[in-house]
Amino acid sequence: MKQVSFGDAEYTAKRKQTRREVFLAEMDQIVPWVTLLSLIEPFYPVAGRGRPPYPIATMLRVHLMQNWFGLSDPAMEEALYEVTSMRRFAQLSMDRIPDETTILNFRHLLEANDLAPEILRRVNAHLTRKGLLLRRGSIVDATIIAAPSSTKNAEGERDPEMHQTKKGNQWFFGMKAHIGADADSGLVHTVVTTPANEADIEVADELLHGKEEVVYADAGYTGADKRHARKRLRWEIAQRPGRIKAMPEGRQKRAIEQIEYRKASIRAKVEHPFRVIKRQFGYMKVRFKGLAKNTGQVLTLFALANLWLVRKKLLAMTGGLRPQFANAV
Repeated sequence: MKQVSFGDAEYTAKRKQTRREVFLAEMDQIVPWVTLLSLIEPFYPVAGRGRPPYPIATMLRVHLMQNWFGLSDPAMEEALYEVTSMRRFAQLSMDRIPDETTILNFRHLLEANDLAPEILRRVNAHLTRKGLLLRRGSIVDATIIAAPSSTKNAEGERDPEMHQTKKGNQWFFGMKAHIGADADSGLVHTVVTTPANEADIEVADELLHGKEEVVYADAGYTGADKRHARKRLRWEIAQRPGRIKAMPEGRQKRAIEQIEYRKASIRAKVEHPFRVIKRQFGYMKVRFKGLAKNTGQVLTLFALANLWLVRKKLLAMTGGLRPQFANAV
């Protein structure tokens, strides 16, 4: 049995749990570890003559913490040394901590084998089995993720795969994350990324899983119902505010306003995943260059956001919050 360090001993004896500790304890119990580990295992290096690789579970836990807390590879390595709760969540002890290159290599392994889309799919399959993802209707929307606009780099140019766009009276430079979300739960089932100047309506078809009966969208998708060839698919698209405002006062205007309010109350669910990745996980700017790498991170973030949004229901199914990190060293 390994000797417990003074820091770990003090951590075990303390009485108050921080918000980070509560968060990690919740996610430890609701992430479908078995199905995600089985996805990565065929691509993970096996032990050879050199130093044995870290367990897959450890590296996956480190990777997820990077996404939850918005940490770079060097910052993640330092956090594992400095923050006991994160080290315990990763099932590590102080005598062996993965360095930033090891953390980078694990991310590159996921990117090289394009595993992020499958991570989202497996998380959603897990939630579907739990009865939390119904797929009877979809909500489509998009958000802009900013990218560095500086040209102070070796190439002397901005990221060529990112573009600028105008929203209202303000210009933005970066990419767009387009999502299709479940109309009942608000959980994300489909993610597509494009440069920021891509019109929302251009990728509307790609955001549908094909089994919906109804699709809710804002005024940016006006005309999508005419582009889509599927029969018996009802599009509930918001009318432009200026058009309603220009209508004469009366019963007809009030009826339309009530209809728009009902549609808006359903569309509001699609804002919750955006809030989680931007506010809860701090994903306000892209971290990498090019769409491919950033798409991988965005897919992972929305998979984790789905789990976060239904964490209380999942915990209730498992009998509530159990003691922290039972498998930690």
